[in-house]
Amino acid sequence: MAADRVGLGWRGELAAGILSNLAQIDVLEVIADDYYRASRASMDALCSLARQVPVSLHGVGMGLASTIPAEPRRLQAMARLMKTVQAESWSEHLSFVRAGGVEIGHLAAPPRTPESVAGAVANIALASRIVGSAPLMENIATLVEPPASTLDEAQWLAQIIEGALVPLLLDLHNLYANAVNRGQDPQALLLRLPLASVGAVHLSGGHWIDEPDGTGRRLLDDHLHDVPAEVFALLTMLARHAPQPLTVILERDGNYPSFEHVLGQLALARAALRAGRAA
Repeated sequence: MAADRVGLGWRGELAAGILSNLAQIDVLEVIADDYYRASRASMDALCSLARQVPVSLHGVGMGLASTIPAEPRRLQAMARLMKTVQAESWSEHLSFVRAGGVEIGHLAAPPRTPESVAGAVANIALASRIVGSAPLMENIATLVEPPASTLDEAQWLAQIIEGALVPLLLDLHNLYANAVNRGQDPQALLLRLPLASVGAVHLSGGHWIDEPDGTGRRLLDDHLHDVPAEVFALLTMLARHAPQPLTVILERDGNYPSFEHVLGQLALARAALRAGRAA
């Protein structure tokens, strides 16, 4: 069986550290939208990087989890980038980002209903045909439960992943934040997901914010902080219950620490995977 892999999200601020430590990074995830209109020099640099380490492309703007059909031009841009870079895989979010011609500039959770399941399955099928390969689909964090939902998060995710026959990109901090913000057990939520369909994992951190009325706090997923111990524990549980090889990506989008600290986070991820496999 192929081995688990641990890698990092490519960010310009981390470039020097990444390029100096490629031997300790199994895979890189690149934000695809940053390269749809990139210069020739930027594309050449990305292609050079992809020849040195496996690269996966991560989309943020398609809005596939919607009853609104996906825009072919966005999918065609991903298809061109996949071909140019020869990336090993691509992914997107189970979110919507536009409606009625309005771009909301945010990964929003649609109502969790059979209608949004059907829309997501149809959009994923369209995306797979145009791009030429199926995407990994990521669960998102939401501070507010989607109104008018008739399915809970685990039911909704499972119906889309199983209906579309695509792998799940399981963001463990998103899962953790959604669970604790609802007063639920993150480990119980994890075990309700289709773990045999998990192809990749995101790890990140966040911080607690006050409720508007001052009566409590919510965990905000911001990618500006270290991965909490509770999320590493979820990774260990996942590795115990999902026998397939996992690709784990650490995401950091600001408040960057030293690269030695980043390497320490990757080491903790590897230790969490080993603990789960040993169990």
